[in-house]
Amino acid sequence: MAASRFVIQNATVVNEGRLFQADVVVEEGRIKSISSAPMEAAYGGCQAIDATGMYLLPGIIDGHVHMREPGLTRKATMESETRAAARGGVTTVLDMPNVVPQTTTNQLLQERYDIASRKCHVNYGFYLGATNDNIDEIEQLDTSCSPGVKLFMGSSTGGMLVDREEQLRQIFRRSPALIMTHCEDTARINANMAAVKAQYGDDPDVRFHPVIRDRQACFKSTELAARLAKEEGARLHVAHITTAEELELFDANDPTITAEVCVPHLLFSDTDYAALGTRIKCNPAIKTTADRDALRKALTDGRIRTIGTDHAPHLLTEKQGGCCKAMSGMPMVQFSLAAVLGLVEDGVLSIERVVQLMCHNPARLYGIEERGFIREGYRADLVLVRKKQWQVSNDCIESLCGWSPLEGSTLKWKVEKTWVNGCLVWDGLRVNPTILGHPVRIKQQNSTAAE
Repeated sequence: MAASRFVIQNATVVNEGRLFQADVVVEEGRIKSISSAPMEAAYGGCQAIDATGMYLLPGIIDGHVHMREPGLTRKATMESETRAAARGGVTTVLDMPNVVPQTTTNQLLQERYDIASRKCHVNYGFYLGATNDNIDEIEQLDTSCSPGVKLFMGSSTGGMLVDREEQLRQIFRRSPALIMTHCEDTARINANMAAVKAQYGDDPDVRFHPVIRDRQACFKSTELAARLAKEEGARLHVAHITTAEELELFDANDPTITAEVCVPHLLFSDTDYAALGTRIKCNPAIKTTADRDALRKALTDGRIRTIGTDHAPHLLTEKQGGCCKAMSGMPMVQFSLAAVLGLVEDGVLSIERVVQLMCHNPARLYGIEERGFIREGYRADLVLVRKKQWQVSNDCIESLCGWSPLEGSTLKWKVEKTWVNGCLVWDGLRVNPTILGHPVRIKQQNSTAAE
């Protein structure tokens, strides 16, 4: 259990577009007060934490993770991946439905919440997965606890591919919740795959991954999703945008049709396949340096609303091969905040903007109650970070898969402490295994992500 009352002193608070020195008092899991002037008398009996030289941020909300449980626990578990999240300053994760069995009914959705209540070290929410024939389940979704519906409009596992327009239109028309889409055109991917295989064999080298899952496959599907959302009045959040062309489909002033970018697409480009190979193979594929730079620019012009990770662990043995045999996806949740803060050092965006994209906007977009901001009365989901160079090594990795594409990289920021609901879950040395997070509570689904 956390101390019932403590104060974080001398921190530089980053919140709602401001940097300011303040002391933050936490009591019974909530933020009690935020004071720019020391109020020593008010701290009587408090445990004091000296945060001199550190930045205090709201806990990161990652709207796009794959914890793999149930059914795929050889790769990852809710326990291991939320341990990684906590160590990385991520205090809330929203998890995807492509597990075994796939989360395509409300009963299965509830079962996942039940498992999480016993295993997750950070706060959690789960998407309901859309299929061609579960519109009744979608209409019955409890929007007070689930962040939304995940819709795969591109190649997917099992029965979760929905790519016929009439079925898509029904989902966009009748979903009571935000729809998050994976947008890639399957017919084009299949045609590209056949052409590349004909020239380069049954398992082409990974450098052809962005040729097979090309920019046109992404744009065509994203354009369709945006059109259907407009015609049917749906709330749409397009996951993991990868191309400059797709960015043109989004308006910074439109809160109903929004875009996510994921950390790998901000860090890597197709030039990195030579060194990292299938470790950076993911869907949609990492594309050109020009695309990466366009995505980075869109972080500050409003067309990108949130940063997620698409944290998707696989065993290294499953990453062997090329475009066909190697599985797509990589673990990223533990290092996402530190990596994005590195972009601050590179002049790509400000630390205030990082908090907007990784804390405030996700809270608004999904309607998550009492999280994502440092406000009096809010849940004390907090993270202390400092500028400090360190190297990612294998022995620091918490994810069950046991590897990271960032191994050997030098990061410029370090997560020092993480609190979840006022509980110190990461103290800079270890994750406290006794700390468990809470299920998210969602406001009415007409909430939007403001700039």
